Amino acid sequence: MADWQMIVPSIAPWALAAGTLVLLGVHAILSRRRIQRVESNFRERLEIMGRELHATSSGSMGVGQRVIACERGLHELRTAVDEMRQNDPLRISYDEASRLVDLGADIDDLMNTCGISRPEAELVSALRRRQVA
Repeated sequence: MADWQMIVPSIAPWALAAGTLVLLGVHAILSRRRIQRVESNFRERLEIMGRELHATSSGSMGVGQRVIACERGLHELRTAVDEMRQNDPLRISYDEASRLVDLGADIDDLMNTCGISRPEAELVSALRRRQVA
């Protein structure tokens, strides 16, 4: 028994150290597995976000191109409308009729010169006189 009492105190620190090392090893293995799961989850989420970002940027580029195309179309339409306004024979007739009213032309003169109907000539004459007054 004397040998046993001498052996236990000398082995106890080594046994505790060995047990601690085993527990640390198990903890390290479990921690590594947990870290691998977190990394895997992180990579999956990062990949998903990358795909979503790509889809969003592609969509916004498409929208931008459509906006540019619409702006071009709008510009062409504005140009066409401006040309139509400038070349509108009715507008020219009314402008000419307004000028003739300023020069003292009567309704019959407006109808004959500008090719507009009597009510139109009367309207142009009344409007122009009202603007002058």
